Amino acid sequence: MQKIYLSDAGPKVSPAIYGFYRWDKVENISSTMERIVNLCLDLGINTFDHGDSYGSYHCEEIFGDLLHKKTIKRDDVVLFTKCGLKTPNANNPETRISHYDTSGDHIIKSVESSLKKLKTDYIDIFLLDHLDPISDLETTAQTLENLKKSGKIRNIGVSNFSVFQHQLLATYLSIPIVTNHIELNLLNVKAMDNGQVDYIKQRYMRPLASTPLADGRIATGQDEQAIRVRKKLEEISLKYNADIESVAAAWLIKLGALPLIGTRDENRIKNIANAFNIDLDHQDWYELYNTTRGIL
Repeated sequence: MQKIYLSDAGPKVSPAIYGFYRWDKVENISSTMERIVNLCLDLGINTFDHGDSYGSYHCEEIFGDLLHKKTIKRDDVVLFTKCGLKTPNANNPETRISHYDTSGDHIIKSVESSLKKLKTDYIDIFLLDHLDPISDLETTAQTLENLKKSGKIRNIGVSNFSVFQHQLLATYLSIPIVTNHIELNLLNVKAMDNGQVDYIKQRYMRPLASTPLADGRIATGQDEQAIRVRKKLEEISLKYNADIESVAAAWLIKLGALPLIGTRDENRIKNIANAFNIDLDHQDWYELYNTTRGIL
């Protein structure tokens, strides 16, 4: 895959990104991660998305072990990680309830922990996962800027921010936000309706689409919408001699989005990678869009 700029101010990344947001309760997690990471690299996916709580607070450390063993080289990968969402977990006993924390103190603590676990000197893109409405935004923004000046983080991003939250944080920052991760797929186009996609493009960024295959619903869902869309995908996929999941991912790519892969199913990862070989026809794109919205 040819690397592309994440935004006008961001770094180059692979056009598909692998994320570890579904890695809780994974058996043989170390060997599984090594297998998935190597598959991604073989497919040209060199950008990996972490979070401080992913994999019950273990994923960063396991990935760091891969870097430390020189299984993969630090210079060959682009690393995202994030903080903000805190969930109860045996490995995080001080958290009683799910909540957000984007305070300056928590950001510093999270960045230092991520650097240690990932066994790296810097994070390519550090994101806030949701916005804590009771954190002091001036302190939050100053903390992010200080971390960037120190070299510990190289770029700032956000995840699951509404348009207004995105705008709000940006007013406190003198440096650009380079990405916003949003939920977007053929079965969930809310981000197109609520202005998230348009605002991201207005800021010269590429939308990062989490759940690009709708948690598997596109291929296996039995609800009315999934069945309707799958039938149309099956029809259109014949034209491109491709798997329906590849066509579904190609629909996102045509929109200018970068698929954020979360599955551990190797075939699904390959299907998303194969989507970059499909140049979806303009009218085919709209036919799928109309189908998911129930416009037949």
